[in-house]
Amino acid sequence: MKYLNLLLLAIPISIFLHLSGHSPVLQFVAACLSIIPLSGYMGKATEEIAIYVGPRLGGLLNATFGNAAELIITVFALKAGLVEVVKASITGSIIGNLLLVLGLSMLLGGFKYKVQKFNRAAAGMHTAMLLMAVTGLIIPAVFLNTHSNPAAEPLSLGVAGILMIVYILSLVFSLHTHKDVFRPSQECSDSPSWSKPKSFLILLIATFFVVIESELLVEGIDPVVNTLGISELFIGVIVIPIIGNAAEHSTSVLMAMKNKMDISLEIAIGSSTQIALFVAPLLVFLGYFIGQPLDLLFTGYELIVIIMGTVITAMISMDGRSNWLEGAQLLAAYSIMALAFLFV
Repeated sequence: MKYLNLLLLAIPISIFLHLSGHSPVLQFVAACLSIIPLSGYMGKATEEIAIYVGPRLGGLLNATFGNAAELIITVFALKAGLVEVVKASITGSIIGNLLLVLGLSMLLGGFKYKVQKFNRAAAGMHTAMLLMAVTGLIIPAVFLNTHSNPAAEPLSLGVAGILMIVYILSLVFSLHTHKDVFRPSQECSDSPSWSKPKSFLILLIATFFVVIESELLVEGIDPVVNTLGISELFIGVIVIPIIGNAAEHSTSVLMAMKNKMDISLEIAIGSSTQIALFVAPLLVFLGYFIGQPLDLLFTGYELIVIIMGTVITAMISMDGRSNWLEGAQLLAAYSIMALAFLFV
């Protein structure tokens, strides 16, 4: 975290560029860099608060606010009418966690430990929940592309409502009725390193600046597209998910390097599941209420990469063991997909 603190210097730089009206592209870059440490502080503060409030409420906090920074960014993008960017970020978050984060975790952890083991039962439940969540995102697009039906918005709202219900049920399952199976057997330290007031204050300050930087980031998307020739699709699929979850990604890798693959797996797959079951439905409802309708009609290529990413992860996690080669394979799959999005 101390090295990431240097990126906090990007906050005044991005604000200065905005107020002076100079280089919207540099403003976009500075905003992206500043969100990386800010999201880290949001995650750290949430974890500290979770220790004080107890395992059940703490688990709920971690589950609900695990993707808070990215959610804030996409809300501003949705408000600006960048609907395709928002949908692309949903796709990017799912494949990013499954292929990039898990792949990097298995690769670096595998360099240190020849074979790493994790709870097969917990991994199986995570992947089963993920498959169900992804199904909810795929069916509307498949149905409406197969049948010339104009009811995209009501269908998306209905699916979003069902996914939200499943998300609530998954929380009850993982935090209450089956917490002994679903939660990782390897736990992190339960000793808080921050006081409760400090944790709340840092969470408040970090959230405040993430809101500011998210608005500056979204403001710079069109200039970046026009100046650099990068598509909105690439920004949504690759850039936003990486910067919004960079701190959480680093935690997954660090846990793998400590041979705590249960925790690493839960972060990677659990975050993808949360995107599909909670963040995507929430954005659909928000879009409806603010007059920026967001449907769940993903492009054919987005559907393919979501399906492939989910299937590959499910297959690799079936045996309860991982090694560096499996990590390299996941990273190779992500790189191929990212290249394709770059040249759209």
